Amino acid sequence: MTDTNTDFEQDRPRAPRVRLVEMTEPALVALSEGDVAAAGRLLGLELGDHFDSEEVRWVTDSRLGQLRADPACAGWLTNVTVDADDGRVVGFAGFHGPPDGDHRVEVGYSVAPEERRRGYARATLTELLRRADASPEVAAVLASIRPDNVGSLATIAGFGFERVGEKWDERDGLEHIYERPSPAPSGE
Repeated sequence: MTDTNTDFEQDRPRAPRVRLVEMTEPALVALSEGDVAAAGRLLGLELGDHFDSEEVRWVTDSRLGQLRADPACAGWLTNVTVDADDGRVVGFAGFHGPPDGDHRVEVGYSVAPEERRRGYARATLTELLRRADASPEVAAVLASIRPDNVGSLATIAGFGFERVGEKWDERDGLEHIYERPSPAPSGE
């Protein structure tokens, strides 16, 4: 008798694994100046077209300002997201800053368009949550998402996030705020 469940499991693609490579100040400066090739050389990665965008320059300018104002926040800012198996750069991710006065951090991530719908956003969120959960400084993780961003809403599903409010973002407009305790209660 053939075990069809085993056959099915063998045919299903394995979820991707990612690793996060911290963007250093020199790499952030290069990206802020639009020099993707130099940033890649500094990080030892091939960054690709996704890093030559207004979105990335806006994020790197913001994070560079934060880093220069408070060098101690470096580990909480922006990272390059790399496929852990083949070393391809698939996006960027990090937190909007170190834990705030209420011990909360907010996640942010972007997957390169050509890499979307392959599980990288969930893998990236998993790594960010692992980082937050490992820090005794963090009591909760936030995610702010436009109500029409179906992909991001699907990404956070199953991670214990609950809607706790809303805010107006100058770039994105109305965003719903989701929060999850850190570390998450067991069973999630």
